[in-house]
Amino acid sequence: MTRIKRGYIARRRRTKIRLFASSFRGAHSRLTRTITQQKIRALVSAHRDRGRQKRYFRRLWITRINAVIRDNNLYLNYSRLIHNLYKRQLLLNRKILAQIAILNRNSLYMISNEIIK
Repeated sequence: MTRIKRGYIARRRRTKIRLFASSFRGAHSRLTRTITQQKIRALVSAHRDRGRQKRYFRRLWITRINAVIRDNNLYLNYSRLIHNLYKRQLLLNRKILAQIAILNRNSLYMISNEIIK
């Protein structure tokens, strides 16, 4: 029986996986089986942490808004500010409010004064 050479498909698949794991250390970037395991682990972590990132940024925005509002001595806190914003139908999301709190506190004070009136 003559020898049949295998095709290039398996090699092409492995090199594609190796390109993904080229920045990993040690066997995680060299051995095919560990590369596939680490690729699965990396993709799972990336998927999980995208949700966490949204959560952490929302917490950061809320903390910044609360700190600036409490600093103004208007006897307002974050929850009252958001509640009054919704009552007045001023639809500003937390990201924008946090940017205003950092870059231009006076405008946030003006917004909060308008809400209290």
